[in-house]
Amino acid sequence: MDGNGRWATQRGWPRLVGHRKGAERVKEIVSAAPELGIKWLTIYAFSTENWKRTTEEVLGLMAIFSRYIEREADRMAAESVRMRFIGDRSMLNPRLQRLQTSIEARTATYDRLNLTVGINYGGRDEITRATRDIARAVAEGRLTPDQITDDLISQHLDTADLPDPDLVIRTSGETRTSNFLPWQAAYAEYEFTETLWPDFTAQHLAEIVGRFGQRERRFGGVVTA
Repeated sequence: MDGNGRWATQRGWPRLVGHRKGAERVKEIVSAAPELGIKWLTIYAFSTENWKRTTEEVLGLMAIFSRYIEREADRMAAESVRMRFIGDRSMLNPRLQRLQTSIEARTATYDRLNLTVGINYGGRDEITRATRDIARAVAEGRLTPDQITDDLISQHLDTADLPDPDLVIRTSGETRTSNFLPWQAAYAEYEFTETLWPDFTAQHLAEIVGRFGQRERRFGGVVTA
């Protein structure tokens, strides 16, 4: 969900105004997703690299995340949305961690839409943490090196109980993946749009999903007539 800060700066406003507008946009996309046939939606809210931003912006973002979870809990339940989080929670403030755990528990039985939010998420960090877990298991004799497979690695990732993404969308005109789900998105389709996230509407999403439906996905194989 890129472009919040630039959206605000272009209007002469503080960057946090853009982040608040971006959080409002999430509500629209979450509501629209099921109508487009989307059952699994993952949004990248804060990366492991975003700690490099100013203290004011980081603290402001953490406050926005907490308010979003508090204010949206009832609506998530009403719309049968299951909410989960990926990323290393150990660096997040205790209150935010408690809110994450609470809404995950509250929405655990819903399945109209599975919403996953990446906070302090980084693909390399995730793979590093998974590798440590596997190495520890080998050192303790619970695993042998020959038992390490693609599936085993996937089971140690934050997304162990989630399907791999079919489509990855990046807003704001940037054409890099920025450490987002590198293992899981190995065969995902990509869409890069110039639209800044606060301007990204349900109609934009519908158009991209429509184009995705026209793509031929071979997963390394050959499609025969």
